[in-house]
Amino acid sequence: MVSTSPPLAEALAAGPVVLDGGLSNQLEAAGHDLSDALWSARLLAEEPEAVVQAHLAYYEAGAQVAITSSYQATFEGFARRGIGAEQAATLLGRSVELAREAAGRAVAGGVAGPLYVAASAGPYGAMLADGSEYRGRYGLSVAELERFHRPRLEVLAAARPDVLALETVPDADEARALLRAVRGLGVPAYLSYSIAGEHTRAGQPLEEAFALAADVDEVIAVGVNCCAPDDADRAVRLAARITGKPVVVYPNSGESWDAEARAWCGSPAFGTDRVAGWAADGARLIGGCCRVGPDVIAELAAGLGG
Repeated sequence: MVSTSPPLAEALAAGPVVLDGGLSNQLEAAGHDLSDALWSARLLAEEPEAVVQAHLAYYEAGAQVAITSSYQATFEGFARRGIGAEQAATLLGRSVELAREAAGRAVAGGVAGPLYVAASAGPYGAMLADGSEYRGRYGLSVAELERFHRPRLEVLAAARPDVLALETVPDADEARALLRAVRGLGVPAYLSYSIAGEHTRAGQPLEEAFALAADVDEVIAVGVNCCAPDDADRAVRLAARITGKPVVVYPNSGESWDAEARAWCGSPAFGTDRVAGWAADGARLIGGCCRVGPDVIAELAAGLGG
């Protein structure tokens, strides 16, 4: 199914648009085991209906944009599981189709549209599944990173999502590669960094990192995700000032992962009271990332008048 909604850029110009929350935590809450290097992408082949249901839960909660389950889906990652390039391309395209299916069901069930699909393209480190997605600095050149990202982005773009989500980018060099890779694909994109304080995870100043996208026509929003809510507060203001573009923001719950105990600890700091501040500072694409579920998205949407 092809989207017939007005372009997402038009919706952002009109006011805030609600993103979904963490796909993995919704799938886990439904009882699915994601302890796999492919993470949620494994379900594209094995349990596609589970992915549809997870997207549907967010649409029904008030999200207007669903981010696909392709974050960790790459040709290289699938190849390690014995999945050839042709089947891998089919699965990448399926990630967009499943989100579209969920949107169709949501509208049929009475959810007001328009509803959008963002095709997720995670960083190179997500494919490695070793935590380097939160460090960057892979030892690869910008040209090598562009060669890695371009084939996957071509396949995702061919599936005609409303936007390509270049998300959780830890390194300005990787952002350079991604911005080159989206040129000429015919689908708009947003660029979202994973950050620590006012720097990328690789340590570059956010002012410099955001500035890379300021004059890129394909990019309709710039911002941050998969970060602490406190860091997001400062980053929204900075992204708006540096780029002049709508800002995308979807931080984590504020809890932290204890690798030894293999458990989340701390208390959520993602309160919907922050949302009005983000919108006032220029955020137009607003949602949540890890540990943010449909209940919080419902509160967020209500607070934004959704």
